[in-house]
Amino acid sequence: MAETTEEMIMDLEESSSLEDMKPDTVYDPKSGSILNFVTSKYNKAETARETEEQRWIKSYQNYRGIYSSDVQFTSTEKSRIFVKVTKTKVLAAYGQIAEVLLGSNKFPLTIDPSKLPDGVEEVVHFETNKDQREALEQNGDSGLMPGETMQDFLERKSELSNTLNLVEDDLQKGSAKTPTAPQFFPAEVAAKKMEKQIHDQLEESHAKKHLRSTAFECALFGTGVMKGPFAIDKEYANWDEEGNYSPVFKTIPQTSNVSIWNFYPDPDATTMEEAEYVIERHKMSRSQMRGLKRRPFFRDNAIDIAIQNGESYDKKWWEHTMEDESATYDTTRFEVLEFWGYVDTEILEQQDVDIPKELKDMDQLSVNVWICNGQVLRLVMNPFTPAYIPYFSAPYEVNPYSLFGVGLAENMEDTQMLMNGFMRMAVDNAALSGNLLIEVDENNLVPGQDLAVYPGKIFRRAAGAPGQAIFGTKFPNVSTENMMMFDKARVLADESTGFPSFAHGQTGVSGVGRTASGISMLMSAANGSIRNVVKNLDDYLLAPLGKAFFNFNMQFNFDPDIKGDLEVKARGTESLMATEVRSQRLMQFLQVVQNPALAPFARMDYIVREIAKSMDLDPDKVGNNMAEAAVQAEILKEFMAQKAPPPSPQGVPQQGGPQKPPAGTGVMDPTGAGGGTIGTGMAPPPGAPGFSANTGEGQQE
Repeated sequence: MAETTEEMIMDLEESSSLEDMKPDTVYDPKSGSILNFVTSKYNKAETARETEEQRWIKSYQNYRGIYSSDVQFTSTEKSRIFVKVTKTKVLAAYGQIAEVLLGSNKFPLTIDPSKLPDGVEEVVHFETNKDQREALEQNGDSGLMPGETMQDFLERKSELSNTLNLVEDDLQKGSAKTPTAPQFFPAEVAAKKMEKQIHDQLEESHAKKHLRSTAFECALFGTGVMKGPFAIDKEYANWDEEGNYSPVFKTIPQTSNVSIWNFYPDPDATTMEEAEYVIERHKMSRSQMRGLKRRPFFRDNAIDIAIQNGESYDKKWWEHTMEDESATYDTTRFEVLEFWGYVDTEILEQQDVDIPKELKDMDQLSVNVWICNGQVLRLVMNPFTPAYIPYFSAPYEVNPYSLFGVGLAENMEDTQMLMNGFMRMAVDNAALSGNLLIEVDENNLVPGQDLAVYPGKIFRRAAGAPGQAIFGTKFPNVSTENMMMFDKARVLADESTGFPSFAHGQTGVSGVGRTASGISMLMSAANGSIRNVVKNLDDYLLAPLGKAFFNFNMQFNFDPDIKGDLEVKARGTESLMATEVRSQRLMQFLQVVQNPALAPFARMDYIVREIAKSMDLDPDKVGNNMAEAAVQAEILKEFMAQKAPPPSPQGVPQQGGPQKPPAGTGVMDPTGAGGGTIGTGMAPPPGAPGFSANTGEGQQE
């Protein structure tokens, strides 16, 4: 039997990986230069990231409400209050981003056919009218391009191949020229099937949960990172007929969130496209280390040696700062570095890595390397074609001179410090002004008295002592001025973050915000900053991630029905338009095209699909395309014909049918004889019979 394409890919990967070290050996001669190369890159990235780590720690402490060690309190400052406005704004921004991206319970990615599809037909049709078909055949209008054969044309039917097999002899390219020719869109069908495939894979890998974690770090630290897709074997619970557990394993692509603290990119790059390498730092237990043996191309003997060398995880300074516990303890974990990037071909040849013939002429190659405790756990060629680094970094606010973005917490760092200072001053002043300062002249008091003050206290004065012995002084209260400065600092925080307080529930809004239309205008203006953030997530994270899943399916999924010239589009910003507004606009457009003169210019199937989407319905389940709609119309026509009552004999009214009302009971009858009119009817004019002023002669006449 012929070897499958999957096996061929696996063979290619196996031939391009580093062989395992021999059993019962400690020294690995093939890992020296690779270890030095990865370690030097990691040290460079770690050193260049120190400034960013300082910014992230400040953002984290402001979010948690913790004063950093560089904040020194004076001996007179009794209050150590911290106003967590940063936390409120970060959570509000995170919630709004998550609502925009995942409000419809669907990952914001769509697959559409390109403007001019290549490899799959955009539209085909066939003529159902025999006379029209014969006329087209006589004219020689086949719709084929010069030099194209019918076989080439039929191969581009994509997913509609099985559907259109019965009429493939009558198929023609392009749009229909007559009303009797139904149209089919192979490119659009392939795109929607690819979209369903990717959404199913994202659902299997819990991509929504990872996207929420990424959005949170993006709002707090300024950068969110995701990785993938990677093929993993997912276990599905299953029990046989006898009750024995027999799980089913299925290989699926998986994506996951990467914490910004474990992300070490190329420090010389300002975007992921420019990055030469990325290193991810893992914190693994012994069981996780042994679990690596079950993954492909990991070196079992090297993993055993790394475990025997003992736990090697060393906490960084920022980990000690972020810990809530003051007690120190030894970490029983292993530090594993995962490297994705380019390595010189000479280094790989020194490690005796079998390089494919088509890649030997290249100066550098993309590889994946795992190292731990001085051992190379895995070295394999990058399996993706075209080769790319499977990490995607999205900034909250773009910093054009760094790969790391600027977060909301960093933007309000100064205003948070001002709010804390003025609030502490207000509290300390309120504590002083709320108590009397008591001044005592002991010369005027009898010696030996208790100077404690309480209601009803009696002090005995010395006999003949002049003047007052006890004075009460009230400390001036300036907390109002401090709170005014606090409110001013909060307004500055709104300005610096672009996220106003009323957007996350501030009460007592005055001015324009007191009316419904006013607050609507304010909210629309406030959405401007979030719109920019979501656009960054679309451009830097969702679109590259969707393209990676698309390439993964094109490379490793061998279903010809989902392949074609397709485009991946991120739809995060489209969710900013309210569903009600979008549905209302679609309904207005639908009313416009009800005009018979405009109806031929509207694609009703697309309008119906978009209306269903705006109502959070699956358009594939509730709607039909044009061809299916024609079939459904014929079915309904036959159904209505079966339900119609039989024709009655001529001259015999149908039972239960509409009958002519009797005279005098019509709705428009003015005589008042009953039926639809209640009253006396029309009054007779002067001189007419029945007029009250007529004489008897006139009545006799």
